[in-house]
Amino acid sequence: MLENLFKLKENHTSVKTEVIAGITTFMTMAYILAVNPSVLSAAGMDPTAVLLATCIASFIGTICMGLTANLPFVLSAGMGLNAYLAYTVVGVMGYHWQVALLAVFVEGIIFIVLSLTNVREAIFDAIPLNLKKGVSVGIGIFIAFIGLQNAKLVIGNKSTLVSITNFTKDFHTAGICSLLAVIGLLITVILYIKKVPGSILIGILATWVIGMLCQITGIYVPDFKTGYYSLFPTFAMTDFSKLGETFGKCFQYDLGKVGIFNFIAVVLSFLFVDLFDTLGTLVGVSTKAGMLDEEGKLPGIKPALMADAVATTAGAVLGTSTVTTFVESSSGVAAGGRTGLTAVVSGFLFLISTLFAPLFTAIPSFATAPALIMVGFLMFGAISDIKFTDDNMTEAVPAYLCIIAMPLFYSISEGISIGIISYVILNVVCGKAKKITPLMYVLAVLFILKYAVL
Repeated sequence: MLENLFKLKENHTSVKTEVIAGITTFMTMAYILAVNPSVLSAAGMDPTAVLLATCIASFIGTICMGLTANLPFVLSAGMGLNAYLAYTVVGVMGYHWQVALLAVFVEGIIFIVLSLTNVREAIFDAIPLNLKKGVSVGIGIFIAFIGLQNAKLVIGNKSTLVSITNFTKDFHTAGICSLLAVIGLLITVILYIKKVPGSILIGILATWVIGMLCQITGIYVPDFKTGYYSLFPTFAMTDFSKLGETFGKCFQYDLGKVGIFNFIAVVLSFLFVDLFDTLGTLVGVSTKAGMLDEEGKLPGIKPALMADAVATTAGAVLGTSTVTTFVESSSGVAAGGRTGLTAVVSGFLFLISTLFAPLFTAIPSFATAPALIMVGFLMFGAISDIKFTDDNMTEAVPAYLCIIAMPLFYSISEGISIGIISYVILNVVCGKAKKITPLMYVLAVLFILKYAVL
């Protein structure tokens, strides 16, 4: 049955290899179960509810990916997209998280419709290969920057905007947490270099354990007033009723308090961010896994995009941010995963993880920060494929602008929009308009209008 369903022999793999690959992928990206509740709690959402929603939405999306697209890609709440919801839509724009989730639901429905057509696939194929690689690199740097912030290694500074933390100031709270994040990063990198399976997850747990030892010895001192709590988890059964804190709440907010036009603006914002973040992440995964063909296209992308759209819609109802394909899926590919069976195994592991919600939600942000920084490194590797030569400047400069815009503007979509606009302008002015597809012109115009209207 498995052979007929996943075409194992045709893809030169076996059940054993696929199961190992699925476990490897899950272990590599299980950190999201600790990170996502931490990020979305900044928007006022209940951490346990977010974790349960993340697990279930990841299960739904990943099973759809495995069974319909037969690809070894695993989905979960996307890094960058969760940050956009918590820190931009809620934090900067000032909207309630229920409004943000409703916007995610609406754009998920739109993406289901678009996925039934060839629109999203056409956009994916229209983006030049060098720019796709620039997107992967830019997302990596952006995620790493978020990790540095979560570790409190990067702090605000009036004169230089940002600077490195003072480890000696408030050493028993902020200082030791930052130092532990550095130690955790070293542990994670060493394990990764030694090719230890699940090195990122092990790094998180090791950093957390060291933190608990510091609390026992008095090096770390909890201070509830400043947000530094005990590092020891409370061992209890998962309170599944917590899911009620977010389930269906996106439909229970009075949009009259927001205004229909303001809500449309939020939906459009999510639409732009999600469309190009999802495509960008899918590019990153495909590039890292070596699954793009010679023209930079991904065979079988249509059902993969549909799985992504369905998971996003379900996730919004359950109570989590946009669900997307994870670049860590490449770890399963490296372990030999070649079919959807890898994804199915990972999907069921996400479902089982709901039983351990109290453990994941207790992991402190300084312990998950090394994971974000390491993921940034993994995505940064695509920069070596971009040729920064004089005869390739019209390709390299847009990729460069895309890369630096994401962390500096704190937005993945801004990086993609700037990359596309600059690509079109530079190639037209420099006499290379023939290589620009009509859709790239359309995208450039739409992004310019976004800046003018939104």
